[in-house]
Amino acid sequence: MEFKGSIVALVTPFTEHGVDEWKLAELVNFQVKNGTDGIVPCGTTGESPTLSHEEHDRVIEIVVDTVAKRIPVIAGTGSNSTREAVSLTRHAQDAGADAALVVTPYYNKPTQKGLYLHFKEVADSVKIPIILYNIEGRCARNIETETIRKLVKDCKNIIGVKEASGNLTQAQAVKDSCGKKFTLLSGDDALTVPMMKLGGSGVISVLGNIMPKEVSEVVHLMMKGKVKEAEAKQEKLIPIIKAMFLETNPIPVKTACGLMGLCPSLVRLPMCEMEPENLEKLKLVLKQYKLIKG
Repeated sequence: MEFKGSIVALVTPFTEHGVDEWKLAELVNFQVKNGTDGIVPCGTTGESPTLSHEEHDRVIEIVVDTVAKRIPVIAGTGSNSTREAVSLTRHAQDAGADAALVVTPYYNKPTQKGLYLHFKEVADSVKIPIILYNIEGRCARNIETETIRKLVKDCKNIIGVKEASGNLTQAQAVKDSCGKKFTLLSGDDALTVPMMKLGGSGVISVLGNIMPKEVSEVVHLMMKGKVKEAEAKQEKLIPIIKAMFLETNPIPVKTACGLMGLCPSLVRLPMCEMEPENLEKLKLVLKQYKLIKG
């Protein structure tokens, strides 16, 4: 199975009492119907740090069951505890996920050797493909190119990386050192086209939660080699991409989902409601894109 195209890092809808399971299934179907090529439950955008282990497992189960093999499910299963990451990844495999997205251990600040041993232990614990998630801004550690190269060499099921460092030079180095079959996915909507120019396979998108068709169009134009058309469409999306980061992700995109009627905008502490002035900026952009009435 190939993991490419427009892959959406799905928000997790909440009620006051827990995960809104019915709404979660609706969001999955909304994505599938609008051309999304893959779904990541329990990622950063899905507020995985505030999900209990039971909720985390349940979200993955619901997404897998609802997708029903129509598109790949790449379950977020990372942790700053190797033992916990192994447990979450094993569950994702048992639940029927097609792959796992495993983030750099955060807060503990491991060495490159520690990162290698962490990811190797997770990969060795399962048979499903593993995609590394490199995001130094949230985790305080960069997975160096040599570490990724060694992991790919030693673990046959480590097949790619979600590169969210913002460093295109590093992305190019990783792609060059890990071979043509290695999957490079952009972790930043604004860098989808540049990353795909380097040989990237697509994006794991935040914006796709509210504009799945438009994100998919950009990616598929790149996949067809229509670079200028893709660049033009991408350029038109820049204002709303920026709006998704008026505050810490997933606050703006979750708020947008609420305003559009896709799911409740409720986030869990320490995430909180948008500041009024940022909320007005977000509403203005959503009106400009005709996502809400103005």
